[in-house]
Amino acid sequence: MTSKLAQDIEEVLKSVTYAPCVSIFMTFEPKMLAKSELEMKLRQTLRKAEKDLMESYPEVKARAVLEKLRSMIKELDYTTYKKSIAIFISPDKEKLFYLDFPVEERVIIDHSLEIRDLVYSKKEMQKYLLLVLSEKRSRIYLGGNNGFVRIVTNIPDHVAAYKKDTPGQAGNFYNPADRKDVMLGNFLRHTDGGLSILLRAYPLPLFVIGTDRVIEYFNRTTQNKNKIFGFIEGNYEEASEGELRKVMEPLISDWKKVKQQDLLNRMQEAEGNKKLVTGIEKVWRESMQKKGKLLIVEKNFNFPVRFKEVRNDLYNMEVWKEDGSTVKDVVDEVIEKVFENGGDVEFVEDGVLKEQGRIVLTL
Repeated sequence: MTSKLAQDIEEVLKSVTYAPCVSIFMTFEPKMLAKSELEMKLRQTLRKAEKDLMESYPEVKARAVLEKLRSMIKELDYTTYKKSIAIFISPDKEKLFYLDFPVEERVIIDHSLEIRDLVYSKKEMQKYLLLVLSEKRSRIYLGGNNGFVRIVTNIPDHVAAYKKDTPGQAGNFYNPADRKDVMLGNFLRHTDGGLSILLRAYPLPLFVIGTDRVIEYFNRTTQNKNKIFGFIEGNYEEASEGELRKVMEPLISDWKKVKQQDLLNRMQEAEGNKKLVTGIEKVWRESMQKKGKLLIVEKNFNFPVRFKEVRNDLYNMEVWKEDGSTVKDVVDEVIEKVFENGGDVEFVEDGVLKEQGRIVLTL
């Protein structure tokens, strides 16, 4: 068997679990923090890992892992634009991930490496878009844990900008109310067009605030209906950011529910674009070929297997039975491969992906 892919998989499968193992998750933003500050933080992390290792394992075994950890820290890339790092070290395995998301900082000393620890260590960030509409103007905010940030776009945010697009007086048929409706319709359509562009840059849950009339118009014409998580009716044209945050509280209080629905929306969008694979075997094959962008998996889904044979450069998988074979959880292998290739991983509650085989991958 000469296939490079098959050899890589075989090497992973032959990996034996040893003790001790170290997993480190920490903020690492060289473009935001001085190198000296990061180096000091790394030294503190290394001291903690050394202390914990020495307390839990024989010195000889602890020192071997520490040397690997020191070598990896020395080779860190200070030119990266990423936000954090994850380090996994064991006597037979070394893994380093540069990540696009923040993490809860942790040092884990254990008898095995658990890639799922990285998913659980992702810092929960509330991020959403809020569109505030009235019959006169629109405002859009990026909302989150740290408050609101007004987003300025190239689309005019006042209805008066669309006055020239409305019909003028024509004999006795001129109706100011009709003209006002046309202006509002043009204004909302252009607003929605700008929103479509913004959602490509910020693929986040969207909430809309406005009066009954404006929401009715907007809901009838928007091309982003599947991105809208909720409407709030009322006149908030002059509302302050503090007032808007207070209005939003009930809608985002159960953030896990919002996030899970957002993941399902992204899954459906990928499916519509024919960029979604489902089920463990298809997901595994695509991830091993470095095609994974977002992996969504039920949090307690495991798939231990043994590998029988190679066909078309890919292993044939059989569900593991207790026959003494060396087994691996394929889900963990997929998670590792997706992170390794710069993708992201999210867990959802058990049963949410029942129809999709409990695991999906966007390409």
